[in-house]
Amino acid sequence: MPFPPDPTRPEHTPPPEPLLPLPFPDAAGPPAFTAAEAEADAQLVFQRYERAPWPRPVRYGLHLLLFLVTLLTTTLAGVTLIDNTFLQTMLPFELLAQPVAQIWAELKPGLWYAGPFLAVLTVHEFGHYFTARYNRIGATLPYFIPLPLGFGTFGAVIRIKEQIHSRREFFDVGLAGPLAGFVVAVGVLWYGLTHLPPLEYLFQIHPELRQYGADYARYAYQNLPAGSIVTLGQPLLFQAMAALLADPARLPHPYELLHYPVLVAGVFSLFFTALNLLPIGQLDGGHIVYGLLGPRRAARVSVLLFLAFIFYAGLGLFTLRTSTEDWLTWSLPYLLYLWLVLRRAAPTARRALFLVGAVALGQVALASAFPGLQGNPGWLLFGLLLARTTGIFHPPAPDERPLSPGRKVLGWLMLLIFVLCFAPSPIIIQ
Repeated sequence: MPFPPDPTRPEHTPPPEPLLPLPFPDAAGPPAFTAAEAEADAQLVFQRYERAPWPRPVRYGLHLLLFLVTLLTTTLAGVTLIDNTFLQTMLPFELLAQPVAQIWAELKPGLWYAGPFLAVLTVHEFGHYFTARYNRIGATLPYFIPLPLGFGTFGAVIRIKEQIHSRREFFDVGLAGPLAGFVVAVGVLWYGLTHLPPLEYLFQIHPELRQYGADYARYAYQNLPAGSIVTLGQPLLFQAMAALLADPARLPHPYELLHYPVLVAGVFSLFFTALNLLPIGQLDGGHIVYGLLGPRRAARVSVLLFLAFIFYAGLGLFTLRTSTEDWLTWSLPYLLYLWLVLRRAAPTARRALFLVGAVALGQVALASAFPGLQGNPGWLLFGLLLARTTGIFHPPAPDERPLSPGRKVLGWLMLLIFVLCFAPSPIIIQ
């Protein structure tokens, strides 16, 4: 291969070669390539960088192992909902060393939480999977993510292995999961609210409440120390279903809701549905908004909602009444956090700095003017994951044709479902 000409000696630069004529549509003769050949080339480029797949038994074994581990962690989480001293008296590896009959007796109550909750997550992910396969888009089976704390799982994901070529495909795949999971979540809540146990169930957990009878809520929660009560944020849909379906004499006080595993599974299912329906980036809600509005307007909506999300998450962390020590200790790390998440929301570093200043000053001003306003710092980690992993903006598709009227109606309905299922603070410590 000859070396390129020396740019410092233009006299030795050879004249440019004549350009070949482009195959315009009205030119005589057959086109240079067909649409099918172009599609095949695009698929080849996309697949060229795919890793060689593992053997099928290994892949299926990994999916099954992750599901079984997640089943164990969610079952342990369900047991601790009923008896929060369980893990203080017996660690998981100590439990597994016991006879099978004792293991079953200890874990059986937790399955009332793990079973319904994992059913919703499984149906959600297979909604994505089967819709992708229907559209001839390669996708993996669900990967469940075990979590030994809190919910017992961080959800589940599938991986799309091929390029998605149209707004309609993005919309269909993104919508199918939360729609399918939502239907099952409503069924779980319906069963839990129509099959509430008698109050004796609660009195067995809290014998001190028996003396108050059905009016325990009027007397049992007086002068409690701060931070001693953990409750669940109740979405609008749960409140409406509880008012319509539940027996008021058996419906637990919000402070005791955590002891009812089927209800907790239903509330957490609504929360995970709403989390996926956030209209940001490449979340399911981002796919839906992209399908409804197209790339430009969806990008604006995504950025505005992401800024509002971060603004709410950090609201109340700093005010004019915050101590000097806290300002000196935590203000710089928080500003660095804002820079990390908001840099992806702005095209230039200068605009990102402007956003950081505007968000920080706005939070301080609003929280100082209204001391009762508090955000939820727990969302800050999720905001970081959105900004640095999935991204704030939705990628464009080669085929940008708009959706059919029926799909548009279904898309706006799913955004309404997001409002009904979302709780700004899913777990509240009082």
